Amino acid sequence: MEQKDYYKILGVEKDASPKRIKESYRELAFKYHPDRNKDNPENIEKMKLVNEAYAVLSNPSKRKEYDSYKERYGSGAYSQFRHSYSEHDIFSGSDILRVFEEIAKTFNLRGYDEIFKEFYGPGYQKFEFKQPGISIKGFVFIGPFGSKKPKDQQVSGPNTMGKLSRYMFKKLTGAEIPQDGKDIHDSIDISPEMAGDGGPYAYFHSRKSKKLLVKIPSGVYEGQRIRLSAMGEDGKGGGKPGDLYLKVRVRKPLLKKIKDFLADLRK
Repeated sequence: MEQKDYYKILGVEKDASPKRIKESYRELAFKYHPDRNKDNPENIEKMKLVNEAYAVLSNPSKRKEYDSYKERYGSGAYSQFRHSYSEHDIFSGSDILRVFEEIAKTFNLRGYDEIFKEFYGPGYQKFEFKQPGISIKGFVFIGPFGSKKPKDQQVSGPNTMGKLSRYMFKKLTGAEIPQDGKDIHDSIDISPEMAGDGGPYAYFHSRKSKKLLVKIPSGVYEGQRIRLSAMGEDGKGGGKPGDLYLKVRVRKPLLKKIKDFLADLRK
């Protein structure tokens, strides 16, 4: 791994104050902003390094650990540090989004969401969580920067975030991102008469330990599904519940069963 130095990347001394580190980040974020470097695309990589350096040096505990690596490994501190920290670990808890957004608004440039998507690809995911008394905005990294996941593993928002990311979010904020409950699928057996005429059907919802009175529509047919809204699994963190789907099976009349049985014997 190429040896880098977070202090040199930000252009500050090892004993730089938090205020000086933030000032330097603002200057470099403005300098390397893609909207000001359309003819110089290699500055995107410089901007990514500046983001990473600020996220580490602006965090007292991460800066302290990075400094200890410098004392032990000298020029190899960066590679040792990056072996211990994932991209998500580096950026978690950072105020980088707020600082970057201030720069964008001041100079009429694109905000962090568009720019970070351009920088880090599908691995970068923004979330926004609102409940009475709490409003949280942030982001997570799913996998390495710029990596592409198969379609069935990609995430598109809070409700589809991976388990690890949801766990990290809860550990960092103490709150849960809303997650919709899953649908439940079951089947019911009804008589031919009820299939034709319709009527009430008593269904015991074992998952919720409650009895439901299901209205069977007239003319229902074999294999048709009846949807019961909000009767699926409960949502988490304020997410809405899933639905319950009941697949209809129409019982055969006794005479028909006998005829079918005899027909099977003759085969």
